[in-house]
Amino acid sequence: MLWGFIAIICALAIDLGSKYMIAEDLIATPAVYGAYFNLVKVWNTGVSFSMFNNHGVIGAVCLSIFAAAISIFLLYWMYHENDKIRICALGMIIGGAWGNIIDRIHYGAVLDFLDFHYENLHWPAFNFADTFICIGAGILIVMEIYKGRMKGKQK
Repeated sequence: MLWGFIAIICALAIDLGSKYMIAEDLIATPAVYGAYFNLVKVWNTGVSFSMFNNHGVIGAVCLSIFAAAISIFLLYWMYHENDKIRICALGMIIGGAWGNIIDRIHYGAVLDFLDFHYENLHWPAFNFADTFICIGAGILIVMEIYKGRMKGKQK
């Protein structure tokens, strides 16, 4: 359980610290860092990749409540989990979700600022909270696939 809380704290610190630097106008205009990456300021009132982005304050409140409910379920899972890797992965997801919830409460939207692109093709801007959520979820998925394959070999 300790590793999960460490993951939550690290994810929150990195996410909120980076958002603070961006939000406090350390970049007033998009900053170009090479051919494939920019730092931008994008206020996302929706969910990942700006889905459901047109629902204003009500949408932000609903998304925050939904994310908080999922976080409670993930905390319960983390508390009952024995595998340290799964515990860390759950902590990363929870920390990322809390980072975005804090943004929605504080700003009414989530600050996204990492912009990867190739010529005119842009991946939607995202932040470190999104990164931690995706990495944590990816770890859980890979572990379940690996677990399923190991069970298949034992038969």
